[in-house]
Amino acid sequence: MKKLILGMILGSATMVVSCGPKSVAVTGPKYTSSEQFAQGKTIFENSCNRCHKLPDPTKHDDQGWINTLSRMAPKAKLNDDQHQMVYDYLISVNKK
Repeated sequence: MKKLILGMILGSATMVVSCGPKSVAVTGPKYTSSEQFAQGKTIFENSCNRCHKLPDPTKHDDQGWINTLSRMAPKAKLNDDQHQMVYDYLISVNKK
């Protein structure tokens, strides 16, 4: 019985850790320089392409990118500035 309870506790803890926290660093545009957009594009291409095909920037509107990046930035291990630069790059090329 102790093993069953211990297994349930460990299983629950694993699920909490694997889901991980969502990043909420981005709430809207911040950067506007072409240099920062270029950095955002580089980070997007290098970080996101490691795990999956790069999504089309027109796939989401601004809020959609906030939602998507809040899930993906922690997985890509982006810091808050990198997260913001990727978001700003994506919305700069997305005219939705």
